[in-house]
Amino acid sequence: MLSLIELLAVITSGIYGTMLARKKNMDFVGLFSIAFATAFGGGTLRDLFLDRHPLFWIEKDHYPVIIFCLAIVASILKSFPAWIERLLPIPDALGLGLFSLAGTAAALEYGCSPFIASLMGVITGTFGGVIGDIFCNEVPSLFSTKTPLFATCSFIGCWCYLLMHQFNIPETWNLLTGITVIVVLRLVALRWNIRLPQHQP
Repeated sequence: MLSLIELLAVITSGIYGTMLARKKNMDFVGLFSIAFATAFGGGTLRDLFLDRHPLFWIEKDHYPVIIFCLAIVASILKSFPAWIERLLPIPDALGLGLFSLAGTAAALEYGCSPFIASLMGVITGTFGGVIGDIFCNEVPSLFSTKTPLFATCSFIGCWCYLLMHQFNIPETWNLLTGITVIVVLRLVALRWNIRLPQHQP
């Protein structure tokens, strides 16, 4: 189940990365670079923090091949239909949910405490987008006060998973519940522009 979740996370994050690069009118190299950074950036940081070797995308070397193929398809298409552009928040939310739970579960396997596991989940789910934004020469949306709830959604979903994990509920249900909570919260935040209160000096 966890391997499937990680695979889906790579695919959805790769799609989001290619669409982000297309908005910047990048060529194939740019498409592949942004998709690669978005799909693997957060998980790479998690693996480095946990001293986990080899890195997950090196161990499962078909992951970069998938991103490479996505970049080829995106570079061949002259333009995305307008309705696909409007669906951009969906792979964004799915990638956040899938990678956050994959990161949390991986940290638990390495013996981390629940709080550290939740932080690893948030890092896994969000920092690929941070690196992608930096490559696109933008201020990372994660750190912008204008961005609807992002890391907060990941944190809440990770804790839903962790709390259910303590009650010996079947792991499949724990993972699906956590992912669903994150995806729904993120889509709701995007729809109604829900943000954290801004500090007023």
